[in-house]
Amino acid sequence: MSRIGNKVITLPAGVSVSVADDNVVSVKGPKGTLTQAVDSDITVEVEGSELKVKRPTEQKRHKALHGLYRSLLNNMVIGVGEGYKRELEIIGVGYKASSANNVLELQLGYSHNIFMAIPEEIKVVTTSEKGQNPKVILEGIDKELIGAVAAKIKSLRKVEPYKGKGIRFVGEVVRRKAGKSASKK
Repeated sequence: MSRIGNKVITLPAGVSVSVADDNVVSVKGPKGTLTQAVDSDITVEVEGSELKVKRPTEQKRHKALHGLYRSLLNNMVIGVGEGYKRELEIIGVGYKASSANNVLELQLGYSHNIFMAIPEEIKVVTTSEKGQNPKVILEGIDKELIGAVAAKIKSLRKVEPYKGKGIRFVGEVVRRKAGKSASKK
């Protein structure tokens, strides 16, 4: 039983959904437009300001797809209505970040700077205030794309458990390990 798939998605004001004949759902809102191809077994119905996702049978595959497409469509509705934002924090001495023309430049303690092209759909902003760690802020309407880009940036310098240096999400808790213990006499 898919509890997620059975939930109804309420459409906020300004967001409209249309379903094409080939089961392609497009969501249009004030921030932009997103489209998603839905499996032919799953039906998507728009009733007033509600969006319902239905499955034909109780097969395991249909149950899995039911919850999946409901979550994807809900993320699209939230994305075009409000948008998504991910903040990454860079911790380490001499670690810096800057951005220009959707190209992110990172100095992460390697012998060279890292230049990363950010997709056009995502807006990237870097901040570096005195006394605080540099931050990289990603904003956009596609939750999946923002998550993938954030994970890629994070993988460039993983957080190490002894000093806590590296790239992490703002508010992420990192388990710290104790260093060498003193020799016993």
